[in-house]
Amino acid sequence: MFALSLNAENITKIFGSGTNAFSVEFVEIGEPGNSPDLSGLPIPAGSVGYTYYIGKYEISRESIDKANNEGLLGLSMMTTGDNSAKKPAGGLSWYEAAKFINWLNVSTGHSAAYKFDNDGNFQLWSPTDNGYDVSNQYRNKNAIYVLPSADEWYKAAYGSPNGDWFNYPTGSDIAPTAVNGGTNSNTAVYNGSVIADIDNAGGLSAYGTMAQGGNLREMIETAWDKGNNSPNENRTVRGGPWYNPLNNLDSSNQFFLDPTSKENRNGFRVVIVQSSSSGNITNNFAVIMQKSNDLNSWVDISTNSFTDTNTKTFFRLKIKQQ
Repeated sequence: MFALSLNAENITKIFGSGTNAFSVEFVEIGEPGNSPDLSGLPIPAGSVGYTYYIGKYEISRESIDKANNEGLLGLSMMTTGDNSAKKPAGGLSWYEAAKFINWLNVSTGHSAAYKFDNDGNFQLWSPTDNGYDVSNQYRNKNAIYVLPSADEWYKAAYGSPNGDWFNYPTGSDIAPTAVNGGTNSNTAVYNGSVIADIDNAGGLSAYGTMAQGGNLREMIETAWDKGNNSPNENRTVRGGPWYNPLNNLDSSNQFFLDPTSKENRNGFRVVIVQSSSSGNITNNFAVIMQKSNDLNSWVDISTNSFTDTNTKTFFRLKIKQQ
């Protein structure tokens, strides 16, 4: 008897090298072409025509430090109380977050997502640039790693695989309990005095992301007017920081920021998109076999087999993500 299973919902990517290596875990957001939410802001919101992946957690201070060391990026975070490695990276400007995203792309052999001139000034992609997208002049279509658009962020926060929409980014219409840390369901870090570690910052959304409400509010790729056609216009920010009240977390609240501003309450997370020119995101899987009475010894089915003491071979197959 064979049991076959497949789980490709979460993937982990490694960046940097040696002592500067760090990982980012991503959650799959499927159901492409979903109907939008008409109850939050903006209206409509959250309809995305493709499968993508979004960071399960906010980007950590450790990730910025290691990227700075590896890529000599010169990104400058602000200090906020406990600035240990697993705290979210607060205090970067939108432009600095975009430069970190560009490094993720270029250091892994992909195209930069955002255009900066030789003096470090943010620019729009132009029709003569490879990867130009007239509908979004901020984001290059050839990039893999990007800041989340307003709809990408909203869907991951308030949406669900079955098409339901929630008021809060904890998979619930009931207000989450305010906490200073922990991972209990329908909890969030708000209305408090401390910032939690990125992986200890409340309950998960229906898609499996943490702290899209609370801990730090998050910078979005999308311009406040949704046009993405002026390099220095205000950008959208959502989610509410650790000290703000509950209403900052709900689906009807959004804010804006100057892309040059540096505030310790602002963090961000990363999205992986599938671009038309770079092909689909590829995940590697192995077909593995297990002896029926040994739950620990997984082996490659193409080169190994096991026979029990009664000379009967038992197989259990599983598709395992590498």
